[in-house]
Amino acid sequence: MTVAGPSPVWHPFTQHALAPEPPVVVRGQGAWLTTAAGERLLDAISSWWVITHGHCHPRIVAAIREQAGELDQVIFAGHTHPAAEELARRLVALAPAGLAHAFFSDSGSTAVEVALKMAIGYWRNVGEPRTRIIALDHGYHGDTIGTMSTGARGLYNAAYEPLLFDVTRLPFPGPGCEEATLATLDAACRQTPCAALIVEPLIVGAGGMRMYPAWVLREMRRLCTRHGVLFIADEVMTGFGRTGALFACDQAGIAPDIACYAKGLTGGALPLAVTLCRREIFAAHYSTDRTRTFFHSSSFTANPIACAAALANLAIWAEEPVEARIATLGTLQEEQITRFRDDPRFANVRRLGTIAALDLAVDDPGYLAGIGPTLAAFFRAAGLLVRPLGNTIYVMPPYCVTADDLDRVYAAIAGAAERFGRA
Repeated sequence: MTVAGPSPVWHPFTQHALAPEPPVVVRGQGAWLTTAAGERLLDAISSWWVITHGHCHPRIVAAIREQAGELDQVIFAGHTHPAAEELARRLVALAPAGLAHAFFSDSGSTAVEVALKMAIGYWRNVGEPRTRIIALDHGYHGDTIGTMSTGARGLYNAAYEPLLFDVTRLPFPGPGCEEATLATLDAACRQTPCAALIVEPLIVGAGGMRMYPAWVLREMRRLCTRHGVLFIADEVMTGFGRTGALFACDQAGIAPDIACYAKGLTGGALPLAVTLCRREIFAAHYSTDRTRTFFHSSSFTANPIACAAALANLAIWAEEPVEARIATLGTLQEEQITRFRDDPRFANVRRLGTIAALDLAVDDPGYLAGIGPTLAAFFRAAGLLVRPLGNTIYVMPPYCVTADDLDRVYAAIAGAAERFGRA
């Protein structure tokens, strides 16, 4: 039944006073979406970075259907179920060495919130209370209070500043700034007892698709180990192949103390997140003293249907040539984006794994650049779902995208430069 009248829906990150009416999407298949009007849109951003193998992958859909007919939901406090048990075991086996326990939640924000609480709880329970968190400039970790506190201050959270706690900031390790980042981290660890460093490994997503080298990530891990500071890897976006490896930390050959995974965990089909931690962090909360319990939950923790989707996703990784698809996509992205490296209408043309990004030269750069909505509308008119971060255009498609599909995307980017670029 359709109810007439204006929609009561309040959309995320949307200024309704300015935004056009959103398309009604009714179907997804592979890298493509179909609207109620019959319009086809190539999903060039994996529907906010979540879809990995393609929309409505048959193995994931089948797993959801089967699980929904057996067990839809059960309280996870004091109970468990086979899908969660199996998923936790498989994730621990796949994750960087040393991560031994899995705490499920339902979004990237909550996965990071859990990580921060784990770190603070660990230090309290071992009798050395520490609360200072270190984070990278330009980072984005979510929209809950703790994650906003650790993310970059500014547009996203200015209205909520009175609620946020202070953190120590490291300069982003962009070209020429790597040593300054590491020196600042070293000094911060020496000056104040710090609980944890949190970073998005190799690429800061919502902060502008800013990329930094693996050796910097490795050095940050080394400094944390030297100073006894917990290392939290926020792999909500970078996990499950986006950077070219299963996990971004793998590229630096490091293992964090706590890791957060979400978007690609179910292949993008259902909301599910997990925070993995080392055995010592779990052990600090393991006690006959009930006050040392880890006090965190959500009603849908380890939802069986979502866990079944995640297990199907892991089976796809194990049984299909996903790594080869990712390598091919990385090559195709590099071939496409190379044409813009010497184009004066663009700056900072870059690629990491399956992610490509470039900044259109405009007079008002940044997230609120007026060109952002204009570009989004331009791409939609070209049959593409592309959501620029201000003047930063990025391409992060599902791994099933074809060379012809990418031709369409990059032809549209060239067209946008012709129409809106400033040489």
